[in-house]
Amino acid sequence: MAKTHTRYVCQECGRVSASYMGKCPQCGAFNSMVEEVVHDEPVAKPTAVRGLTGRSQPRPIGEVSGDAEDRVHLPIGEFARVLGGGIVPGSIVLVGGDPGIGKSTLMLQMTMEMGKRQRVLYVSGEESERQIKMRASRLTGAGTGAMPETLFLVTETNLEVILNHVREIKPDLLVVDSIQTTYVSELDSSAGSVSQVRECSSQLRELAKSSGITVFVIGHVTKEGAIAGPRVLEHIVDTVLYLEGDRFQAYRLLRSVKNRFGATSEVGVFEMREGGMIEVTNPSEAFLAERMVNAAGSAIAVTMEGTRPLLVEIQGLTSPTQFGNARRTANGVDFNRLLLITAVLTRRVGLKLAEQDIFVNVVGGIQIDEPAADLAVAAAIASSWRDVPVRADAVLIGEIGLAGELRMPGQMVARLREAQKLGFKTAIVPHAIRKGEAYPSGIEIVEVRSLDQALNAAMKTNEPPKGRKVA
Repeated sequence: MAKTHTRYVCQECGRVSASYMGKCPQCGAFNSMVEEVVHDEPVAKPTAVRGLTGRSQPRPIGEVSGDAEDRVHLPIGEFARVLGGGIVPGSIVLVGGDPGIGKSTLMLQMTMEMGKRQRVLYVSGEESERQIKMRASRLTGAGTGAMPETLFLVTETNLEVILNHVREIKPDLLVVDSIQTTYVSELDSSAGSVSQVRECSSQLRELAKSSGITVFVIGHVTKEGAIAGPRVLEHIVDTVLYLEGDRFQAYRLLRSVKNRFGATSEVGVFEMREGGMIEVTNPSEAFLAERMVNAAGSAIAVTMEGTRPLLVEIQGLTSPTQFGNARRTANGVDFNRLLLITAVLTRRVGLKLAEQDIFVNVVGGIQIDEPAADLAVAAAIASSWRDVPVRADAVLIGEIGLAGELRMPGQMVARLREAQKLGFKTAIVPHAIRKGEAYPSGIEIVEVRSLDQALNAAMKTNEPPKGRKVA
């Protein structure tokens, strides 16, 4: 007779405990321990050897075929860019994002495009077939005749039943929406638990590697923005994509944070419209479309998202504080980075910002993580404090050090070419020994060594800083 016992598993990190604990000692999460009943029943070993390729004999590396498998063309260019050029057969891709950000809409668009040339199975555990059809009709704006005949819809959460559907239909592409609603009947824990997510993901991986079916899995995210479930989920899959953006903004960013078949940190830009997710082929131009020229407190930065340079507008605003402690508000940039830049402006440049509320915003809802935008942030703050606009035809690129010096970021040539393509005439960059490719000739390069020199060059003044009087 099989024995049973109870254990408690943390839903954040997967730690197993024999007794309940209010706080997980491994990740520090509160009230994350969930009870699970485990049956100690021996499992019959399969007669065939389990493996990704069906064989377990070691082979010399020289005998292994090194021919790269052709990718499947994906008509959505921004999606294909993030995946590394197309869909790799036999891969498993995890797509995460906030609720309502557009994950299911983007995946339905992708399956409708791929359904024109492949057999596709869309499995939903959250919507009915009728709801999916209604959304598909809204996306296409056409009737039933416009729907691909090789796109199959099913509402199911039991993984065993889903695998049976896969054996019957034999699709080339499988979409599971979502992994938190899928469960395996052998486990007593509820759907979405650590055990269920780990087991379902492992079986879907085995399906992809052994049959060559491409699997796309949609995952929920926690309030911190990370994909819900154990961290091992991101290790199991081949590619992890995040759909980012503000729900009140029209733009969405599909970001790759892990990709075994392409570059990481690659970004695809979409715009949410009534007809679904529309590709933005020139995101820099779109982000700068509503820019107010010659406005104080505005500067243009060139940031790298993977291999793509993006020009974004950074806005800064300073205002005398009405309270004892001045506020620092950052939207789109790291808060600690803002504090560092403010301290350098105060100590090295001489701006009196101690009694000023400082607000920094990146237009378009983009999150900038690299330090190459430091100079643009500092220029936006100084421009607002001095009430002098930054040169409208200039971009500012550079990392700021604590001594007030400027440091050269990577991929400078690609940044300058993108700025030149959009019509900018001047680039203010750190002075450094040029290595590799020469700078583009169609844009004026102003090399400076310190932050003070850069601000003077950006605001067309050679005079020392003259701050406004603060009462």
